Formats: sequence, structure tokens, C-alpha cells
Amino acid sequence: MSRLLINNFMHFTLTLTDAKSKARAGEFHTDHGVIETPIFMPVGTAGSVKGVHQHELRDDVKAHIILGNTYHLFLRPGLEVLEPAGGLHKFMNWNGPILTDSGGYQVYSLSGTRKINEEGVNFQSHIDGSYHFFTPERAMDIQRSIGADIIMAFDECTPYPCDYDYAKQSMNMTHRWLKRCFTQFNKTEPKYGHQQALFPIVQGSVYNDLRLESAETIASHDAIGNAIGGLSVGEPDEELYSMTDLVCNVLPEDKPRYLMGVGTPANILECISMGVDMFDCVMPSRNARHGMLFTSEGIINIKNKKWEKDFSPLDPNGTSYVDQTYSKAYLRHLMRAKENLAIQIATLHNLSFYLWLVKEARRRIIDGTFSEWKNQMIPKLKNRL
Repeated sequence: MSRLLINNFMHFTLTLTDAKSKARAGEFHTDHGVIETPIFMPVGTAGSVKGVHQHELRDDVKAHIILGNTYHLFLRPGLEVLEPAGGLHKFMNWNGPILTDSGGYQVYSLSGTRKINEEGVNFQSHIDGSYHFFTPERAMDIQRSIGADIIMAFDECTPYPCDYDYAKQSMNMTHRWLKRCFTQFNKTEPKYGHQQALFPIVQGSVYNDLRLESAETIASHDAIGNAIGGLSVGEPDEELYSMTDLVCNVLPEDKPRYLMGVGTPANILECISMGVDMFDCVMPSRNARHGMLFTSEGIINIKNKKWEKDFSPLDPNGTSYVDQTYSKAYLRHLMRAKENLAIQIATLHNLSFYLWLVKEARRRIIDGTFSEWKNQMIPKLKNRL
């Protein structure tokens, strides 16, 4: 099936742009449903968002789309399991859209056990030490087999800090790999009867000229959507915002923009105001496991003694269904008792809060109050209670 035909079926509709910022409300149409943007995507690395059932993601968290990871799913359970299962959707019983990261970020994070060359990346499994080789073509084939609605180009994510020459060499290689990704993608077909879209990724570290060059290169491919990578890797927020704003000024307005791996609630609101449509981050689920809760009034460490006899809801504004069901005192008790339910409640709360935040941002964009609301929310979101 040709890429042109896929473009005719999967598409993005820009509904409204905020009058006082570049914040946008839109709809991304896939065969597994419509994704209303701006959107946050819970991370289900190995086919599971830790501590949360799929029906809870659907019915309680109100997730429109979730993530899987090519590197992890390739290693376990493996394509020999996923293909006969009918792809990741059927394997994990999730009927909404899925996005898969190509494994490029794992190339970055496994710096001690991988070798990069023009052909691809040789890496060692963190599970059993076995060696594997990913090329751009292989990354496309694996993601075809996983069956995600949105698949990512194979890229190199440079570390921070990163010197200019290395960032430029890496960016140019990422662009060459992208051509190979599109060639392989266009030579192959979806395996499970639904359409797939390939998103290229802007790189260039924190150098303005490289980011501009990369954004222009990515835009020239006329993909269904585009991603911004290589940020949220340790750089200051000022650099994150500067690079994001710069790139959003170049990437096409009529295509969704996905900022990979970002971030805190404040990061998300700021980047929505710059024109980003899609976000993912492990922070809400990872931090929940350590007792950190995100709320509309600020950040809570639920393990602190101050919450021992606080029988008020987790979030006074009721941003998730668990807020009115469990008190701060009860969740603190569960955390200190090391009950598994503590992690489940905290994760449901944080994910629900993130989804509430982007849904409220969308509502504010549409009713014309986004900028004022964002400016009021940012200080609260950073506040430690």
C-alpha cells in the first residue's frame, strides 16, 4: 500500500489556534480512533503502563493513545509472540491508538553497551547480554510487526552537553537514516489491517542553526506528523523552550507536532503555548511509585508526615476519579506500609491529572482563555506543598 493512500486515511485537522499564543487544538484521525490534541500519551514501554489495567486507562484515566517501545518489545516478548498474537493491540487488549518509539532513545541510554556506525547500531540486551543489530530498515520492519498506529524514525539522540561537531555529524546521520526509513516504510505494508504513519524526528542538540536545518529537512519529507527529539535529556528548561519554539516556527502548521519525552506539567503547558500537540513522559508513573503526586495546586510528597491525618482528597479540584475516593492520609498509610495498592492509586492519580491538564488546555484554547489560565497555573504546578 502506498504512502499516498495512507495519507488519505490518517490525517490531522487543526481546529483552532489560540489568539494570544501558538497553542493549538486539533484532531488526529487514526483507524483506532480520533486523538484530540493537545494530548499526553501514557508510556507503556513493554506493553503495559505500570500498575494500571487497560480498562482503567480507557475509562478512568481517559487516555486517547499510549506508547510502546520497539527496543523492549523486540527483546521481550519478541516478534515471534507479537505477530501470531495479531500485533500489540490484540496482545495487550488495547483498542485505541498506539505509538512506538523506534529504539533511538535506548541507543542514547545504553551508551556503555552499544556501537554506532553508518549502517546502524549494535547493542547488548539489558536482559541477557545477547547482541543485536538495529538498522533503519530493521526498525521499520519491527514496528510494522508490532503494529503501532504511529511509528517513529530511527535516529540518534545525542546527550547533553554535546559538542557542536558531534551534534552536526549525528544530525546528518539521522537525516540519512530517515531516507532509509522512508524507503523501507514505503516498500512494506501494514500487517494487521490498519494504517500506520511514520513520524520523522528533528535533532540538532541545543544549537539553533542545527535545529533549524533539521526542522527544514524533516518538514521537506511531508510526513503525516513530525517529532522533536533530543530534548529533556538534562538541558535547562530555558534551552528546552528555546529549541522547541524555534522548531515549531518551521514545522508545518497542518501537521501534528510531537515533543518526545517531555515532561513536567509546567513544561507541557509552556510547550503547548509554543505549538506542540503531543507529549509523552514516564514522569507521572515513575514518580508515583516514589510517592510524588502532581495536583492542580502543586506537588505533594505523600510520604511526608504532614499528610498523616489529612483526610482531604488527593486533589481538591477533583482532576481524577481517585481524588474523591481516597484521602491523602490513606494513601500515605499505604505507601508507608508498602502496599501494592499505593502505587496503583498514585499512578492512576498522576496519569489522570496529566490527561486532565491537556484536556483543560484544549478547552481553554477553544474558549479563548488559554493564555490567562496558563499564566495562573504555571506557578501552582511548580509549587511544592
